[in-house]
Amino acid sequence: MMVYAEFLEELDRAGLSVRAFAELTGMNPNSISNYARAGELPTHLALIAVLVGEVRALGGDFRRAMAKVERAPKKPRGGARLGHFGGDRQTNLDLKS
Repeated sequence: MMVYAEFLEELDRAGLSVRAFAELTGMNPNSISNYARAGELPTHLALIAVLVGEVRALGGDFRRAMAKVERAPKKPRGGARLGHFGGDRQTNLDLKS
């Protein structure tokens, strides 16, 4: 795990904002910002931040390298379906006592 403040330092080293990092990784910026409350970031996001910072420090172009991977949009979680806020209504249950 990485402390969120260290994550922000790595993003600064890479020349990225949280929003730019989110776009680069195909994530929602709010999802990344929510880790500030917890104080720590998951290892996979910490690794990406460190690697893009190192690549930039060595004079490389991490954007070009990352463009080689097609990023599919994340599927929404929960019961919602496309075009319906909050998903389908629950059917009434016949619970006679």
